[in-house]
Amino acid sequence: MTEHNRPARRTVPERLERALAAEVSLRSRLRHLAVGLAGGCGAAVIAVLWATEPHALPTRTRAAFAALIAIGLAWAVFAAWVLSRRRPLFAQDWVLSARIALAATVITTLGAVALAAARGSTADLAATAAGGAALTATAVLVLLRARRRRRELVRLRDAFSGR
Repeated sequence: MTEHNRPARRTVPERLERALAAEVSLRSRLRHLAVGLAGGCGAAVIAVLWATEPHALPTRTRAAFAALIAIGLAWAVFAAWVLSRRRPLFAQDWVLSARIALAATVITTLGAVALAAARGSTADLAATAAGGAALTATAVLVLLRARRRRRELVRLRDAFSGR
């Protein structure tokens, strides 16, 4: 075969190769497994606690338990989804996990503020709202960072593939 007949080989940009290798590494998969187990176990413990309660729980407690179970199951389903993929996700998992974190933060903040408003003083309400706002702002920043990383990886992939 002559030099002219060989197909042109393009090398993967080093940044893209490093990012994709990190996404499919054993360490990354073990981290997602830990997230899934933590979410599933947390949901299971709360569900068992709720189911074995001898008397009916107050409405607010049932709502809090249901929200915590839903958050735990969301993390477990997320981890199962990531682990079932056998290819790089180009930070799509980062975006999804940031959305779950933002939703969990907003739900928790709203519940805590409602509880502080119903049972606490004005200072309790202000402190709870300020803490919740800070955590929600952090979750929003994490989501924005994840979206930016996904856009960058998709741009690199598209540039490499010639799209």
